[in-house]
Amino acid sequence: MGATVLGLMSGTSADGVDAVLARFDGAPRQPSWRVINAIHHPYPLPLRQQLLDAGQGVLLSAAQWLELRQAVSEAQAACAAAADPQHQASLVGCHGQTLWHQPPHAGQCGASWQLLDACLLAERLQRTVVSDFRSADLARGGQGAPLVPLTDAALYPAEGGWRALLNLGGIANLTLLPPGQGRDQQPVQGWDCGPANTLLDLAAEHFSGGSSHFDEGGRWALQGQVHEALVQRWLQEPFFQQSPPKSTGRELFGRPDLQRRLEELGESINPADALATLAALSAAAVAADLQRGPAGVEMLVAGGGCRNQALMQQLRSRCRGLWVRSFESLGLNPQHREALAFALLAWWRQLGLPGSAPSITGARAGLLGQVAEP
Repeated sequence: MGATVLGLMSGTSADGVDAVLARFDGAPRQPSWRVINAIHHPYPLPLRQQLLDAGQGVLLSAAQWLELRQAVSEAQAACAAAADPQHQASLVGCHGQTLWHQPPHAGQCGASWQLLDACLLAERLQRTVVSDFRSADLARGGQGAPLVPLTDAALYPAEGGWRALLNLGGIANLTLLPPGQGRDQQPVQGWDCGPANTLLDLAAEHFSGGSSHFDEGGRWALQGQVHEALVQRWLQEPFFQQSPPKSTGRELFGRPDLQRRLEELGESINPADALATLAALSAAAVAADLQRGPAGVEMLVAGGGCRNQALMQQLRSRCRGLWVRSFESLGLNPQHREALAFALLAWWRQLGLPGSAPSITGARAGLLGQVAEP
């Protein structure tokens, strides 16, 4: 049993599309795998700005929403065609572009909006497309996020002790993998910890007057001093104190949230100090969550945030006792982890296998994703 699948991922940062063409063989829940090709297709800057604005509540007409969906879908199709020019993949798993995530609240089901015209994508590529992975879990009362923990367990099983896998995209999310052997077999766990790049990117844009969309390498933040008292106060906020399962996005950690934190830092705050403090908050939230769970041995870090050295320094400082290293040590580019995950989720959907678990999202296990045929 096996399949060649193309995975497409565009995260909360809305910087573009990651594509991974992968081959899976053997048992679907523990497959052997290899990456055949992988690319990053940046969004044009006007499209990225439109997506960020739309996700922060800028009003659009019905015609503008349709145009935006069309533009995103065409960008996904272009990335897919470039990643798989020989049409090796028989199946495509596409996450779509998140605009808004609304977790369950007060007994009400949550909702999540991943912008995509899956039928158009299937027609452009002439292949089956699986998309809209979050809706079914949300309808069952789950958080709808994170969705990569079960794929993590399948692709990077822990050996010798608990393994933490951290993704630093727009949002920081954790997977905790139990040891593969031993008496005390625990379920896979996963949840969103808080902001990773959302506030940092918005702050870099704010302090640069729009000339920079992110703090490259964390160089600006590395020059600053952390306001530790404020970090500790922020950690007392409801989301950071909430126990898993939990999920979040720009609806909580977006522009209004950044403005509030900058006001608390003070009008005369040094930009480097503000960025250093925001990086410390992201790392401190991860460290606090890890301290509540089982003792881990190592933490592997993926996502664009692993290139931010200020953020990585804070993680190593605060996650004491853990060996913190990049996903590259597993032979995988850290940028490709989530696209590979959605390729595997698409294969599981085709095979009729559940894509999540109660220990991760809080919902009963079930199929994830809607299928569009060309």
